[in-house]
Amino acid sequence: MTHEEQHKLIVELMDYSRKMKRYDQEDFAMFVKRDKDDEDLDSISQKKLTRLYEQYIGPLEGGL
Repeated sequence: MTHEEQHKLIVELMDYSRKMKRYDQEDFAMFVKRDKDDEDLDSISQKKLTRLYEQYIGPLEGGL
């Protein structure tokens, strides 16, 4: 997953952040901070971000 793809997922999830459970909000806040710092996510964080996206928005198109 490229940095651009990560950023796209984070931007799309921002609208859903208020609907997230607390522990999901904490993970998402960490992703947002790392995105602002232009850091790439490790494989575990990428899987968590993908899980959040699929849980709150739906299946990924194209299967990143």
